Amino acid sequence: MTKTSIYYKNKTNLIKELEKDERIFVLKKQTLLKKLSFAKKEYADIYFHSGTLDEEAILNIKNSKKTIVNSKLLKKEILEKTDISKENIKVIYPSINMSYKKPKQIKEELCKKYDIDSTPKIIYFTANNLKTSGVKEFFDIIVTLRSMNKQIIVSSDKNQINALKFLISKYNFGDEVLLLEDYEKPNDLFLAADIFILPTYNKSFATNILKAMYCKCAVLSTTTNYASELIDVFATMENPSDPNTSFKVDALLSREEDLKLIQKENRKIAKKYELSKNLNKLNTIIESI
Repeated sequence: MTKTSIYYKNKTNLIKELEKDERIFVLKKQTLLKKLSFAKKEYADIYFHSGTLDEEAILNIKNSKKTIVNSKLLKKEILEKTDISKENIKVIYPSINMSYKKPKQIKEELCKKYDIDSTPKIIYFTANNLKTSGVKEFFDIIVTLRSMNKQIIVSSDKNQINALKFLISKYNFGDEVLLLEDYEKPNDLFLAADIFILPTYNKSFATNILKAMYCKCAVLSTTTNYASELIDVFATMENPSDPNTSFKVDALLSREEDLKLIQKENRKIAKKYELSKNLNKLNTIIESI
């Protein structure tokens, strides 16, 4: 049986599933010794590109039969910097691999646990790096909201939250903001939330946007992030400090029907990228080689 070789820098859920396929062979990263021996470099049939489009990445792209990227913007960047045929670059958005539970039930459980009112809409923010993901800009949005129909939740690891406490002391939020560190069921926070805001400076696809959409959140984020391709024009921010964002959030907080419509549409979009569906797309690409 002829095997299809793959190469990647970051192991995603999709790649983990693909590695279980007996048709697949993973090329290992070339060692320094092998580089110094001037042995001919092997290139994969399928290259999964992520991160910086450096010289090594371009060589992998040019020498693979197919390159998989996680956004149309990343595909566009590659096409602008190389002479690769667009047919050789395929877009498969990050995969959703999480169980879906009833948001209303999860929200009630969370509010009971922290003794907060379950009536207001929950606006949620989370990231591994709170600063580059726009936590200051997030608070600047929150402080300018007119609606009182809100409960703010911010979660991250212990170090990030401890560092955040100094910043948050500059605002007069009172009990309106709940800080959670190392929350043991992080996906439940997406399910409990009504609105997810990520005024990020990062370009790399923010998978939290896709998670939030899957969990029936309205989502607002910056146009510079690759994940913004999946959200409605209304929900995009020109930059992390876009002054129109607070007006948009206030509109969602005051119009229940509009909020529910966006939430349902977001879940419908995100369901297209469940792990099993993305694996089917990838198998079609493998079979075409």
